[in-house]
Amino acid sequence: MRRGPSRAGQTPSPRTSGRRLPETLLIDPKDLPPALRDGHVVVGNFDGVHRGHQSVVRQAVEPARAAGRPVVALTFEPHPRTFFQPDRPLFRLTGRDEKARQLVRAGCDAVVVLTFDKALAAIEAEDFVSHTLVERLGAHAVVVGWDFHFGRGRAGSPAFLAEAGPRHGLYVDVAPPYGGATPVSSSAIRDLLAEGDVAKAGRLLGRRWIVEGQVAHGDKRGRDLGYPTANIRLAPETRLAFGIYAVRALVGDRIVGGAASYGRRPQFDDGAPLFEVFLFDFSGDLYGQALRIELVAHLRPELKFGSVPELVEQMGRDVETARAAIAAPEDPLAPSALV
Repeated sequence: MRRGPSRAGQTPSPRTSGRRLPETLLIDPKDLPPALRDGHVVVGNFDGVHRGHQSVVRQAVEPARAAGRPVVALTFEPHPRTFFQPDRPLFRLTGRDEKARQLVRAGCDAVVVLTFDKALAAIEAEDFVSHTLVERLGAHAVVVGWDFHFGRGRAGSPAFLAEAGPRHGLYVDVAPPYGGATPVSSSAIRDLLAEGDVAKAGRLLGRRWIVEGQVAHGDKRGRDLGYPTANIRLAPETRLAFGIYAVRALVGDRIVGGAASYGRRPQFDDGAPLFEVFLFDFSGDLYGQALRIELVAHLRPELKFGSVPELVEQMGRDVETARAAIAAPEDPLAPSALV
């Protein structure tokens, strides 16, 4: 960790008990309480909070814990790529809240979200260091990934930060690539999900991939077929492969297994993509509720059958296959992260 001069009069902030909450989401740096200042700040977009991102967090957590300092993640919404290329929708692996949840799970004590707008895009790299990191967050140290850039024209490279940080009293650490010759990346995970390879995507994420959304009313066709479903519209830019998946859903404080279909329903209307979940051994009204659903396994591609009875027969087989996939031993490289 590169070291700068200490700032006079500052002492380590003690970690308070009970701070590791499921969600600690702070929208603006001005809301950062004093107990979370003088900490180690990890900075990045962190879409997916995959194993590479987790290694960046660990590089901040270990020295911070040893010194009794907090760890704060600084991230941006919307994703900068969405700001600069609004005509090219980005398949996000994690929305804002899920990203914050997983950053806290990785070891952060709080998550600060900066709005990525015209003003932030135009800020000089030096001003980002002095104003955002030092003044607004009161950072003692900052950790970034090897490929992170910030500031106008992406002038704030890791090398720039390593040089500028000490001038502002910051310790600076740059995390190396994670994953060997082919570093783990959000883009690689998006490509795997587009192929339906949720198992390999989960290993790169370090957990099963989670979708979330609000249950909406549908045409009740699943109920008529004997398999009532909770229907969720995923973001239109979602690139998950159409098909049938074994899933587990967090319903209130209960985890329920199920089988999900994602696709255009070619048997009936071939319309807009819809995520439909049949929950096993569950009865209750879910309309309007927000669900978090993890994908356990890809079972088969979306198909059109010769008749509706053939479809129903296959749905029965899908349910049994999904039950078996859920009952199988958990992949230690891609464990559940619903709770």
